[in-house]
Amino acid sequence: MIYCNCPLVRVYLRIVGWTICAPLCGVRFHENDAMKNRRELLLVKNYIFSPEKARDRLAEGLRNLAREQGFTKVVIGISGGKDSTVTAAICARALGAENVYGVMLPDGEQKDIADSRRVCESLGIHFRTVNIGKMHDALRDAAFRNPEIAGDGDFTVPDSRESDINVGPRLRMTVLRYIAQALGARLAGTGNLSEATVGYCTKDGDTSCDFSMLGALTSIEVVQVGLTMPELPAELVQKTPTDGLSGVSDEEKLGLRYQDIHNYIRLGTCGDPETDRKIAGKEAANMHKRRMPLILNPFEAGDGNA
Repeated sequence: MIYCNCPLVRVYLRIVGWTICAPLCGVRFHENDAMKNRRELLLVKNYIFSPEKARDRLAEGLRNLAREQGFTKVVIGISGGKDSTVTAAICARALGAENVYGVMLPDGEQKDIADSRRVCESLGIHFRTVNIGKMHDALRDAAFRNPEIAGDGDFTVPDSRESDINVGPRLRMTVLRYIAQALGARLAGTGNLSEATVGYCTKDGDTSCDFSMLGALTSIEVVQVGLTMPELPAELVQKTPTDGLSGVSDEEKLGLRYQDIHNYIRLGTCGDPETDRKIAGKEAANMHKRRMPLILNPFEAGDGNA
């Protein structure tokens, strides 16, 4: 973690999710410099990873956070994949299974919904299914398919495959926020560092949470942590990651291997310059997903006058 000292505010620049303080103090970090600094912070000489220590420190960190903020319950979206599975297990270890609420959120029919239920039952956490299919259909119909009922002068919204795919994560987050607030609980994020690095996440969707359990771990490390917990079915921890929509694996869709992304993050290179450049390009293009929205500043630097 690095930070900026200025007369108005001290803003911490975290390894995951940079916050830029330019709107308040006039200090601005060039994106390439920020990425370079983050890379230097993440590189580990003689890299050694202890999944047991990481697991226990994350559980301890959540217990400390709960004590500091005064909450006892957490809500998690359970997809049946490794990230939500490992997140749920650590939350159950930290706060007790009775304080963890897993929500399964199929969009219509989900072929592997049984995996999601199996995670909840294996951990003994509360669970509930909320199918977002009708919500998704209603939004799609309202935005794309009813030009005949549009008002005079309304612009046309093109039918976008990528936009439609990202509706699912955003609707899921709306449901999770609703349930978490109703329960007086915090919402646990499940994304990992590998996904964040290459932008394989949805802004205002799976990036929205009250705390990120796995945001400092690569995809490879998440699997290693998961395999230390006997309460989890190993095949779910090692399950091939997919988005459940495109019909291909995450690695196929990205055109990158998670092992290469891991090596790029932890060792500075995956061993192939072309792949390094591809990862770096995705990281730069998707940095906006990892920062708070930029506040444009109408004040002259230092004088406080608009």
